[in-house]
Amino acid sequence: MTRWVTSVGWGVLGLCLTAGPVVAQQRPLLTEDPETIGEGLILLETGIDHAWAQTFTVSGLKGNVLRGPLLGFSFGMGSNAEIQIDGVSVSRLRISNRFDAPLSNVVDVSGDTTRSFDDIVVGAKVKIVSEGARMPAIALRFATRLPNASNESGLGLDTIDFFQSILVGKTMQSVRVVGNIGLGILSDPTRGDRQNDVLTYGFSLARAFAEGAEIVGEINGRASTRRGVAPPGTESRATMMFGLRYTRGTVRLDGGLFTGLTSRDPRLGLTGGLTWVFVSPLRP
Repeated sequence: MTRWVTSVGWGVLGLCLTAGPVVAQQRPLLTEDPETIGEGLILLETGIDHAWAQTFTVSGLKGNVLRGPLLGFSFGMGSNAEIQIDGVSVSRLRISNRFDAPLSNVVDVSGDTTRSFDDIVVGAKVKIVSEGARMPAIALRFATRLPNASNESGLGLDTIDFFQSILVGKTMQSVRVVGNIGLGILSDPTRGDRQNDVLTYGFSLARAFAEGAEIVGEINGRASTRRGVAPPGTESRATMMFGLRYTRGTVRLDGGLFTGLTSRDPRLGLTGGLTWVFVSPLRP
């Protein structure tokens, strides 16, 4: 698996390094671009994910997860700021395996399927440096993940988590390069007096290979900073993705293939969706 992941990663890198000009976009990527959507605009994202062999270390469940419809909204609050609402979706897990875990006793699932609303993430992004001939665009992002998913379903942790990150992006000749680095403060779902600080990171590349069409790739994840064993649900995680985007006017279609880089992440997954940018009806 490691050799296959490495080969795919170099393949994505090679494709992206022959790039054409692109503009700042995101879906199906998780790595956040520092560019904002613009004053008086609204961005709507929707899509669906299907992941195989995903492990839930807190509830003791493993199986295939279908998430959708995925909904996300971004609201332009000026030329350099936006408010984001993500994670408005439902997850459905087909259980293939159960194992002993810290909160497996609270899971109230008798059959081989379970479902729950996902945790909503509310965030804000502020661009502090505009991109120039030599200077990359730089932005700050702050986000809070709310405990909407229930632990009785086996899919949620019932915790509130906080994230802060620095976003950097630069178009060099024909390649769009974006990097994220930050800190996540994750609550321990088994103890109310403990947390784990994790290093969050992301690196993505994008290229245009035809009018309106792009190929994209990324590595995105988090690394536990705790010595020894991390509290359950706060372990290191990472995924690698590559995909395609096609933009026509203010609408963009996307699709991607992703794979987990740790034993807790999905073995394989597919995603597809649509993004639409439109003028806010409240714009003066």
